[in-house]
Amino acid sequence: MTAERERLVHFRVRTVFLVIGTLVAVGITLKVLWISRHVLAWVFIALFLALALNPAVDWLERRYGGRRGLATGTVMLAAVAVIAAIGALFIPTLVDQVSGFARKVPDYLDDLTKGRGRLGFLQTKYHLVDKARDALHEGGAKKLFGLTGTAVAITKSVITAVVAVVTIVFMTFFMLLEGPTWIERVFGLVRAEARPRWRAVGRDIYRTVGGYVTGNLLISLIAGVSTAIVLLIMGVPYWVALGLIVAILDLIPLAGATIAGIIIAIVAFLHSIPAGIVVVAFFIVYQQIENHLLQPVVYGRTVQLSPLAVLISVLIGAELAGVLGALAAIPVAGTLQVILVDFLRHRRAATAA
Repeated sequence: MTAERERLVHFRVRTVFLVIGTLVAVGITLKVLWISRHVLAWVFIALFLALALNPAVDWLERRYGGRRGLATGTVMLAAVAVIAAIGALFIPTLVDQVSGFARKVPDYLDDLTKGRGRLGFLQTKYHLVDKARDALHEGGAKKLFGLTGTAVAITKSVITAVVAVVTIVFMTFFMLLEGPTWIERVFGLVRAEARPRWRAVGRDIYRTVGGYVTGNLLISLIAGVSTAIVLLIMGVPYWVALGLIVAILDLIPLAGATIAGIIIAIVAFLHSIPAGIVVVAFFIVYQQIENHLLQPVVYGRTVQLSPLAVLISVLIGAELAGVLGALAAIPVAGTLQVILVDFLRHRRAATAA
């Protein structure tokens, strides 16, 4: 019987250290990304806004004879002026409505505690108030709400929000101002004979992502305004605040409008049964219009993704990075599709040659 020969595999010390160094570098990179995730979210929001404003900057740059700084400053000032005007028109109403809603909360809670009103069934049937009291008695407010140091947390949140807004505004400005320069620097790293190809790819990616961003903002604006009008007609209070909620949630592809519809329908039913029925009917009709008319125009003409690809992209993005991941999923998928199509086209051309 032949004895089995032992086989030894020798690795050079340099190879071992290279593998270890690569693993350590990847681990450090992932750790840094996780620590700076909030800053990365700000960068993504600034990029989102820059892509939405860039067509206006490009148009003004051509009108101003190539002076991009002046064009960028004009667009940013106009955007800030529009936001300030909207705020001056709606913020007082929004604050008044939020205050009114806050004043009504004790009445809602009193009805709920005593099993009265439209929410009374939560106590009479499901004993929700009793369960909340038990949780509060056993674990205190910390266990019930998961909050400690509420005042400190609110203060930190306000400061963080202010810093985030200021930072995002400046990042958006510099992205608009220096974007073309950075793109030219990236193209400068590519070989001269390959630059025309990658410039074409870059134009396709910009058209895909920019068209999606602009279209998505327009769809959300339509959703928020139309909802606010319906709520105003039906006499539902807080229609400005609720319309704003719909506009923000509708930015989330696929699921955003449904989530907004559920929230608004609940508020409408609390106001009156006819208002709730009309709001539900409105959202059903609007969902059909958005899904079969508005979104196909945006996704079909800009991103050119199938509904299945959109759904899978959004689910993966939401799983990886929550709401921001869902927002970025479709532009990322569209970008990957542009790159893949270009790769396959050049591969077929090389094979044919």
